[in-house]
Amino acid sequence: MTTDAPTQNRARDLGAWIRRFHPAEDAAVRLVCLPHAGGAATYYFPVARALAPGIDVLAVQYPGRQDRRTEPVIEDVRVLADLITAELRPWCDRPLALFGHSMGALVGYEVARRLRAEGIEPLGLFASGRRAPSTVRDESVHRRDDQGIISALRELSGTGDEVLDDEDLLGMVLTAVRGDYKAVETYRADSGPVLDCPIQVLTGDSDEMTSPEENLAWERHTTAECRIEEFPGGHFYLSEQAPAVLASVRDRMSAWAGAPLHP
Repeated sequence: MTTDAPTQNRARDLGAWIRRFHPAEDAAVRLVCLPHAGGAATYYFPVARALAPGIDVLAVQYPGRQDRRTEPVIEDVRVLADLITAELRPWCDRPLALFGHSMGALVGYEVARRLRAEGIEPLGLFASGRRAPSTVRDESVHRRDDQGIISALRELSGTGDEVLDDEDLLGMVLTAVRGDYKAVETYRADSGPVLDCPIQVLTGDSDEMTSPEENLAWERHTTAECRIEEFPGGHFYLSEQAPAVLASVRDRMSAWAGAPLHP
């Protein structure tokens, strides 16, 4: 795909949504990273550093956290996907894949569907730590009081104790966490078109947020290959298994791009 100079210039205007921690101007492909519930773009800072210069990594910053903490949290996965898709259009001057962890996997799936509808087929989708969109559990964490949400965060081990034990820091993240949980727990996949790109499902072998059957159900959401890769660990296995996860991402993106993407 080629673009004119104005489009290329717009792609350098990051705006409020996009973080580009380690720009890789000469990379042949891009990876768009989408955070988990309560997470922020900075979670992917080490990912951008590790994959550059072979892969240009973009991290999405949702409203309601860090430098966007004064903005309302978006409590609907589809609305969030609409807005992210609009922000990504200038970055589609080269092939891109999407990586989403937990909530980010659902958002990534919906963004990929929107890009496909606009004639932009992603290289692939990495769906990490999240059961398939077509599988539903009866969950209502977003209706709990603050202590109930804190307990859920401790169980997942995705938020450090330094945040959960600091009332000031906790106050800044609880609103975002509650809104994100509402977005995930009220999401239901529709019967619209599925993807034509491959899906790589990444999961921790002791993650209680998903199951082998729920992971396998991702194959319903693409006409292409769906592969499942399991790592030791729980819901946030990717923090403990970072080198192996990054190697897997690089290998799969190389396969999808049809060329090696050297670190």
